[in-house]
Amino acid sequence: MNTAKNKIMICISSVLLLLSILVTPVTAIEAREKAEIVQEIDDYVKRNMKVNKINASALAIVSKNEIFYTNGYGIYPDGRQITSSTPFPIASLSKAFTALAVLQLVEKGRIHLDTPYAAYFPELSPMDERVHKITVRNLLNHTSGLTDKVNPDMTRYPQYQSLREINQSLNTVKLVNEPGTAHFYHNPNYQYLALLVEKVSGQSFSSYMKQYIFEHLGMRSTFSISTTQQINESSAIPGGNYLLLGFPVRQAEPHWFIDGPAGIISSAEDMAKWMLAQCSGVLLTSELAEEYHTAGQRGPYGMGWVVEEDEHMGRTISHSGTFWTYKSEEKIYLDQQIGVTMMVNSGINTFVDYRAFIEGIVRILRGEMAEVPNFNSRNMDTVMILLLIVTVLWGIYTYFRICKSSKSITIGKLFFLSVWRLLPILILLLLSPILTFMAAGRVLPWFGLWITMSSLMIWLVVLSIINIIHAICHIRRKSHAGNH
Repeated sequence: MNTAKNKIMICISSVLLLLSILVTPVTAIEAREKAEIVQEIDDYVKRNMKVNKINASALAIVSKNEIFYTNGYGIYPDGRQITSSTPFPIASLSKAFTALAVLQLVEKGRIHLDTPYAAYFPELSPMDERVHKITVRNLLNHTSGLTDKVNPDMTRYPQYQSLREINQSLNTVKLVNEPGTAHFYHNPNYQYLALLVEKVSGQSFSSYMKQYIFEHLGMRSTFSISTTQQINESSAIPGGNYLLLGFPVRQAEPHWFIDGPAGIISSAEDMAKWMLAQCSGVLLTSELAEEYHTAGQRGPYGMGWVVEEDEHMGRTISHSGTFWTYKSEEKIYLDQQIGVTMMVNSGINTFVDYRAFIEGIVRILRGEMAEVPNFNSRNMDTVMILLLIVTVLWGIYTYFRICKSSKSITIGKLFFLSVWRLLPILILLLLSPILTFMAAGRVLPWFGLWITMSSLMIWLVVLSIINIIHAICHIRRKSHAGNH
C-alpha cells in the first residue's frame, strides 16, 4: 500500500515539476515579447516622426482591459522631454466626449434624442422653419442640414466668444436640406450640443465635463477650453508647427471658437483611460452604450464616432482631430478590446499620412511588420523641391527661347498659349471651392490652404509668375512683329 502511495506521490511530483519547467519559460518569453513589441513600436513611431518632420508626439495603447503602453516622444524648444503626461490638443476627438455628455443626460431622462433642439430653447425664432425639425440626434449624426457654407465655422468673423452666442445663427440660417436627409460634417452641430448640456445641467460645459467625465474616469490632466488662443498661451502644450517644403515652421493657431466640437486638451495617460472606458462599458447603460457605438442612418458617422467594420478585427470606432498645427488620431477595436491614440504637434498636411501611425502600430501588435509609408513629407517635399528647380530652369530656358525666336505666331496660337499659361493661376484661385466640394461642404480659409498644401501652392505661384512672363514675351513679340 505504501509502495503504491509512494508511486502516486512520485508521479504527482513529476507532473508538478514538469509543469513548473514548462510554465516558467512561457512567462519569461511573454515578458520579453512585450518588451520587444514596445521597442518595435517606439522605433516605428520615431522613424515615422523623422520622415514627417514631427518634433513632438504622444502615444497611448490599451489592450484587454489594461493600459498596454503610453509614451511621449521629442522635446520642447527649451529642452524639456515630452512625456505620456504632456498635454496635447485633441481637436475633434472632443466630439465623442460631448456626445457622451449628451447621452448621460439622456440616461437621466433630461434630454431625448428625437426631440427637436429648438424645444429646449423656446426663445429661438428661426427664419427657416425647418430649423424647428432639427433633433438632438441630427446634431449628433451631422444630419442637421447645416454646412460651413450656410453657417460659417472657421471663416466666421468675428468668432464667437461663448456658447451663449451661438444660437443667434439659427435665427438667420437657411438649411441646405431637410434635417435627417443628408450627412455634412459641421463643427457647430457640437457647439449647439454643448450649449444644450449647459442648459439642461445648469452648469457650464467645462465644469460639467470635469465633474461627470474627466474626474469620473480619473483623467486628471484633461480639461476643456473655449478658444485656440488658450492653446497659444499655454507653456505646457508643445508649440504647434506646419510644414514648409518639408521643414517644420512654428505657427500660432489662428483664433477659433472650439467649445464643444474640438476644445479638449488631454495626455496619453488620460486618453488610455478614456479608451479603456469605451471597451469596458462603464460609461452608460448597455442599451445607450450600444447606440453610442452605432453608425448613423446616413453613413458611418454616429455619435462622435466613425463606426466601421474591420475585415480582420471586427467592429471599430474612430475619429481624427485636426487643427492647423496639431493632429490626433484614435481608433478602438471593440471586439478585440484594443485601442490606439496618437497626438502630434504638426497640423494637417497633404503629404503626411497620420493614419499610418495607428495602422502601423496595430500591425505590430498583431505580430506583423510595419513599414513607414513611402508617401511621407520627406519624400514628397523632396519631389516638390526638385519640381520647383526644374520649373525655374524650364522657365529661364523658355524665356530666352521666346526672346530669340524669329518664327511668327498667329493670333489663335497666341490666345491658346496665353490661356494655357494662365491655367495655374486659375487653379490657385479655384483651390478653395474645389477643396470645399471635395470635403463635402467644409470651407477652408486661405490661411488653411497655405498650411495644408504650402509646397504645392509655392510651385503653383512660381509656375504662374513664369507663365505670365512668358505670355507677356509672346504678346510683345507679336506686337513687335506686327509693327514690322
